[in-house]
Amino acid sequence: MDIEQLAAGVRLLLMDVDGVMTDGKLYNVPGPDGKMAETKGFDAQDGISLQWLNWYGIKTGLISGRVSPATEERARQCKFTYVYQGHIEKIPILEEILADAKIAPENIAYIGDDLTDIVIMRRVGLSFAPANARPEVKQAAHFVTEGRGGHGAVREVAETILKAKGHWPELLKKYEV
Repeated sequence: MDIEQLAAGVRLLLMDVDGVMTDGKLYNVPGPDGKMAETKGFDAQDGISLQWLNWYGIKTGLISGRVSPATEERARQCKFTYVYQGHIEKIPILEEILADAKIAPENIAYIGDDLTDIVIMRRVGLSFAPANARPEVKQAAHFVTEGRGGHGAVREVAETILKAKGHWPELLKKYEV
């Protein structure tokens, strides 16, 4: 099967955060209490495309090894169905999501950039790696995006899914394109 056929069956898009939704950089800035707070930057075009997926009934979720209030807020803004932070071992989380979502693994897509993501990529129907992913991850992926994490990789994946499902022309028409 080609990428378009696999993408047409996607009902849930899962992803890692750092290096996928972000460029992987973590910024420590002083908080109002004087203690250092961690933050990170997210791409606006990635964000709107995640909301489009939601419009068409395609659920989204994240599984991250780090715990970050910035990630929690971004997931809320983008209407994620599943938000798991602080989990380096991702297989039990995938199993929990599968049980809850009642979606077959072949109808799930995953975007990952580092070694901890490969185990999930091998268990879903369609896997993506952003351009900045580790070489081993790119090799495990069905498709490597032109965009880097935090710089359009998620948008590229969302557009691939929306186009494969036939939603892209309707979306363009909505925005008078």
